[in-house]
Formats: sequence, C-alpha cells, structure tokens
Amino acid sequence: MARITYVEFNGTEHVVDVAPGLTVMEGARDNGIPGIEADCGGACACSTCHVYVAPEWVEQLPAKDPMEEDMLDFAFQPDPQRSRLTCQLKVTDGLDGLKVFMPEKQI
Repeated sequence: MARITYVEFNGTEHVVDVAPGLTVMEGARDNGIPGIEADCGGACACSTCHVYVAPEWVEQLPAKDPMEEDMLDFAFQPDPQRSRLTCQLKVTDGLDGLKVFMPEKQI
C-alpha cells in the first residue's frame, strides 16, 4: 500500500492507503475524497482529476505523456511543472508518501 495525502483547496488533508495498481484518481474516488471529480472515469479525456503534486515529488513521478499534456491545457490554472492528472498516475510502493493538492475548482 502507498500512503497518499490529498489536500483540498481549503487545506483539509485526507491521508489514505491506496493499493498498488490503482491510480491516484481511483484512490481518491474509492475513499470519497472531495475535489477530484474524474468525470471521464480515468480515460484521460478531461481534466477534472487535476492536482498539483508537492514540489519534492515532481522529479520522482513518471514523465507526462502527450495525451496528459494536451488534457492539462484544459485544467484550471495548470502549473507547467506541478500539474498532473491523477488518472495517469499509477500507484506503486514508490509513491508511498505522495502529497497532492487540489486546485480551487475542476473544469
């Protein structure tokens, strides 16, 4: 299990254990974390699971593929370095301790 901290825009933290093989988005959905809407269900066809990863995690995550880069163009206030779509982040034991921050809104 990887312990992931999801931080709502208002600062409320949710720390949950997410099983390897799921995505960070599925971890939020399965644990009722508000702020990640995931309208497309994880198909990388929207930007409603957008988060900002903690700065210390940016270099530890796999690179964004072109489809994720394209979808992030539609996200609310994307950050070129820190923005990620949680549906594209597959949970591994290596993500233990990951911290993500929700934007003010999802669009």
